[in-house]
Amino acid sequence: MDSTNTSSSSSSPSRYESQKRRDWDTFGQYLRNSKPPLSFPSFNPTHVLEFLHYLDQFGKTKIHIQTCPYFGIPNPPTACPCPFRQAWGSLDALVGRLRAAYDEHGGNPEINPFGAPEVRRFLREVRDFQSRSRGISYEKKRKRPKNQQQQQQEQEQEDQQEP
Repeated sequence: MDSTNTSSSSSSPSRYESQKRRDWDTFGQYLRNSKPPLSFPSFNPTHVLEFLHYLDQFGKTKIHIQTCPYFGIPNPPTACPCPFRQAWGSLDALVGRLRAAYDEHGGNPEINPFGAPEVRRFLREVRDFQSRSRGISYEKKRKRPKNQQQQQQEQEQEDQQEP
């Protein structure tokens, strides 16, 4: 066998692929440890939501409760007893990787539980609550169309050339 073929086929997976495999393995372990144990074809969006709640215990992001005096303050001056949770961005990326892994492992993309409306709604609620709790905006940045950017750059160049 040609050595160039073996080296290219045995190259290490990308960071994304490694994370996706690790996340899929973790979710599979969660399903096996649930009572009763669940298999790949038998889980649904409810199990996905339970898994996301389960992961909160390992979170590292302070999320202030509504009665906390630091609710809505981005950088509180002192510590408070509010819980640590998984950050919305981490959950969103995790669900994206699991959604892709589900498809790769033979799941039907049309009924992918990671893309279910309940999961999307949950992520939106987490994002909204965390942004209020921490006083951080998660608004999407809108890109300007390319031709508008070019027009602006041309205008700036013309403005610089004028005395």
